[in-house]
Amino acid sequence: MNERDSEAVAAQLVAKGYSMTADALTADVILLNTCSVRDAAEQKALGKMSHVAGQLRSKNRKAVLGFMGCMAQSRGRELIDKLPDVDLVVGTQKFHRTADHIGDLLAGRAVGVVDTGEEKGSEATIREHLLNGASDKKSVTSFVSIMQGCNQFCTFCIVPYTRGRERSRSIDDIVSECRELVNRGVREVTLLGQIVTSYGRREIGERDGKSAFVQLIEAVHGIDGLDRIRFTSPHPKGYGDDLIEAYGRLAKLCESAHIPVQSGSDAMLKRMHRGYTRERFLEIVGKLRAVRQGIGVTTDIIVGFPGETEEEFEATMSLCREVQFDNAFVFKYSTRRDTPAAAMENQLPRELIEQRHAMVLAAIDEMGARRYERFVGKTMEVLVEGPSRRNAARMEGRTRCNKIVVFDGGNRFRGELMELKITRNGSFTLYGDPAIVNLN
Repeated sequence: MNERDSEAVAAQLVAKGYSMTADALTADVILLNTCSVRDAAEQKALGKMSHVAGQLRSKNRKAVLGFMGCMAQSRGRELIDKLPDVDLVVGTQKFHRTADHIGDLLAGRAVGVVDTGEEKGSEATIREHLLNGASDKKSVTSFVSIMQGCNQFCTFCIVPYTRGRERSRSIDDIVSECRELVNRGVREVTLLGQIVTSYGRREIGERDGKSAFVQLIEAVHGIDGLDRIRFTSPHPKGYGDDLIEAYGRLAKLCESAHIPVQSGSDAMLKRMHRGYTRERFLEIVGKLRAVRQGIGVTTDIIVGFPGETEEEFEATMSLCREVQFDNAFVFKYSTRRDTPAAAMENQLPRELIEQRHAMVLAAIDEMGARRYERFVGKTMEVLVEGPSRRNAARMEGRTRCNKIVVFDGGNRFRGELMELKITRNGSFTLYGDPAIVNLN
């Protein structure tokens, strides 16, 4: 989501005549889009800005330095007070105002701008795309923001306080944006929301037994020239039978599901205010695997939540073993100010959290290796996204079940749907045979 917000702001600036640079020390404007989910992310952003300011100010006193995003929203003017070199603080509902604020700062019409207020209709303002990125090669995949905010109020999470309550765009507006992207060469879209499956519950509602989110997927599915649809990040409560059925009915909806479980213990899930049980989560995974063979299932897990006992931790480990996730993002619990969990008793020592984190990672790595190994020898459809991030001499793309595949080939394959024979697997990466058949 932060990546999408950053792209939209960059596109707005480019449209006003700015150009992007890979060298921060030659820039006239430096913006850091920030996250508040974990304290480490905030500290990293503060350190990065302090470092950049120290180097840049001696060369360009008039450069504009700014924070955007969740940390900007939660801390506001405190950031300018703490770092006097910062000129701009833009909150999560004000991204579309960024270019105007920068113009005022560069022209000397404003000093120390902080814009973190709520704004009606802000959910529909993140629609610009910079598909070329920092290169002259066009993107074939794109994120599309369909809503802002969150109403879940998990006890560990600060997002409802930094992103506000849920606000959804109209289906027509989203379909129009997706159609424009397809006309510009995009073949796969990922629908984004803090809890994406909550889309339109109040604004649109259920119709013919289908949630607003399924109605949206159906509408996007009808776009000619679009090959694949993904979405992130959902909540288990959003996986009703209508969405599960859609996986078996809609060919463009990729057989990939990222379902954050956070814990395998019902007691922990209740303390986290997650709104589902272990049994319900397992039921969802079982139904998805029954309706779409070969579906990739990934998750988020938090270890070290306040009061986590050995039994509760083992419940998470046993859930991982039972589900056999393809991959997981494993997070060490981080205290966020003003969240209920921060005031809970029995905060766990850092050493224990580190130990449990390592244990879950090791288990995920082991089961991931086994699950990736089963693809060796198979032929899989891959949408080629561009050069490999680790070896620019190779190309990479993704399977429908969201596995990265690296293969030997030239840039002429970018944007193509290919059939690749998988020859070996690495750590959460597959490698394909260069004997390629072009699907179209």
